[in-house]
Amino acid sequence: MTALRVALLGLGNVGTGVASLLLDHPDRIARRAGRPVELRRVIVRDLRKARAVKLPSEIISDDYRRVVQDPEVDVAIELIGGVSPTFEVFQALLESGKDVVTANKALLCERGDALFARARALGRTIAFEGAVAGGIPIVACINQSMTANQITGIEAILNGTSNFILTEMLARNRPYPEILAEAQRLGYAEADPTMDVDGTDAAQKLDLLVQLAFGTKVPLSAFTRQGIDLLEPADLQYAAELGYTVKLLAVAKLIDGHLEMHVQPTLVHRDQPLAQCGGAFNMIALDGDAVGKTVYSGAGAGQMATASAVVADLIDVATGRAALTFPRIDVWKDREPFPVQHPEDVATRYYLRFNVIDRPHVFADIADILGRNNISLASIIQHEAPESQSTESIVPLVVMTHRTTYGSLLAADRELDRLDSLRARRIRMPVAD
Repeated sequence: MTALRVALLGLGNVGTGVASLLLDHPDRIARRAGRPVELRRVIVRDLRKARAVKLPSEIISDDYRRVVQDPEVDVAIELIGGVSPTFEVFQALLESGKDVVTANKALLCERGDALFARARALGRTIAFEGAVAGGIPIVACINQSMTANQITGIEAILNGTSNFILTEMLARNRPYPEILAEAQRLGYAEADPTMDVDGTDAAQKLDLLVQLAFGTKVPLSAFTRQGIDLLEPADLQYAAELGYTVKLLAVAKLIDGHLEMHVQPTLVHRDQPLAQCGGAFNMIALDGDAVGKTVYSGAGAGQMATASAVVADLIDVATGRAALTFPRIDVWKDREPFPVQHPEDVATRYYLRFNVIDRPHVFADIADILGRNNISLASIIQHEAPESQSTESIVPLVVMTHRTTYGSLLAADRELDRLDSLRARRIRMPVAD
């Protein structure tokens, strides 16, 4: 039987995992694919770099055009990463008649519409299970298993780095910078962890899931995105005292025909499955109008978890499954997308933490401002401050609100900024209901 001939572009951490699977388990992959899978070309950035996987020297090159110009390559696996010049490389691969498997969430989030449209025009397929949640087959779930449903809600932990940091900060009562350094040492965080800890990575993944589930392309600038880098162990301890666990939660819900979206550190009640997802794992909860709630958990990143998803996509291309399901990704294109709710109109309960000077009338001032902005208080925590004769003590004041809007909080912020009794920084987190 004719082999499926594959080119691998990018031999970093995930690319090495993909090559290892293809080389170490050829019989298993051939059985699942229905034919042999041959690794014909590998493109790397630096030919001199030592590799963790042994490859025949004749298949390695640093010129992607060797793949584009090779008519014997059927499928290209793009693991270069980034948006530019990867977009141009991706287009060239499609134009040369190759199907493409990718794990590049940033590229698909920013330029996916153009790539999908061009692939369809050329009769080619793009498979991207590895782009969201690593080894969790969430793209296949939404695009295949859940197609009898209108998905009405997504709540997800989509960034393993942030989840590891939050888990360790709470368990060991250590500050964010220390746990971040440990995450980098363990390989959970990059040398530059900005996109993980500021919410961008999770927002890009949520954007892809929203396109699949709701048929709506939402710019990242259109919804609230907040990271974990300002949180302190005290915030996680206060949340635990109130019965909650803090998670960097990516949320998309249909509310009265509008799409509510945000990525923020969020208080999740300790009894909920999402609260119990610890370490570097991911978890995704989907609500469907027929099936109800379903929950998926597993390794959301890492070499072999993502490589598993990439090779599964490759097998789907080999069997023809990908060619059947890829056109349905744009099944919503002929109807109006759901309008996105303005961030200021999003309503939920909130956790607020103030650092205040311990003197009379401070809480009354804060409560007055909140009340005048339609923010009702549900509970308050203020631990006793030590007695001091010489200086005014700074103490934390934690407030849980009833349901209110983000816009009301922003209006209150403008008045709170004028209080001389408050000290930086103020922390605000939504509560998942």
